[in-house]
Amino acid sequence: MSERLDSARSVLVLFDFLEGHVNRDGESKRRYAPVLANAAKVLAAARKSGMLVAYANADHRADGGSAARTLRDMDNRLKPIGPGDGEAHKPLITGGTPEARVVAELSPRATDFIVPKHRWSAFHGTYLETALRARGIDTVILMGGSTDVGIASTAFAARDLGYNLVIVSDACTSPEQDNHDQLMRRIFPRMARVRTASEACGMLA
Repeated sequence: MSERLDSARSVLVLFDFLEGHVNRDGESKRRYAPVLANAAKVLAAARKSGMLVAYANADHRADGGSAARTLRDMDNRLKPIGPGDGEAHKPLITGGTPEARVVAELSPRATDFIVPKHRWSAFHGTYLETALRARGIDTVILMGGSTDVGIASTAFAARDLGYNLVIVSDACTSPEQDNHDQLMRRIFPRMARVRTASEACGMLA
C-alpha cells in the first residue's frame, strides 16, 4: 500500500488550535509547544502540495445556548459533576472572542475553509462533509486537541463516513497523557494510519 497522498483528494484538518486552548495557562503553553511545531511542519507541507486546508473551530454562544446539556458523571477533565451544576455545561471557548482565534503559528489563509462547530466532532452539524464531497476528497489528515475529545469524535465520524484517515500523533495533545497514548496505540490504528509529523510530511512530499 502506497503511503503517498493525492493532494487533490486530501484535506488537512486543524482542530481547535485556538488561543483559549493553546495559551490558556503555563501548563497549556508548555504542552502545546512541541505540538505546534509539529503541526506547523505538516501545515507547510500541505500548503506546498496545494492541498485543501480546513480549520475546525469551537464557536459557542456565551450563554451556553449551543452547548450539549447531556447528563454525565464527569466533565471533560474528569471532575465529578454534582446535581444542578450549571458550570459543567459552560463552554470553554466563546465565538467572536480573542480566545476563539487560531494561534498565530498556524494562521489560516483566505483560501482555507473555516468550519465553526458546536459539538466535539468537526462533522456534526457543520458544512465540512458537504465541502469535502463536493471536491471529491476521500482522505482526512487530522491534528489538534484534545486527542480524547474532539480528535477522537472527529476520527470516529470520519471513519463512519467512509473517509481514509491519517492522524498525526505528535501534532495532537491531551491534558491526560495516558488517554492520548492509549488512543494512538490501541484505538486509532483500527480506523486510521497513525503517523508522526515527519512521516506525514513524507506522505505529502
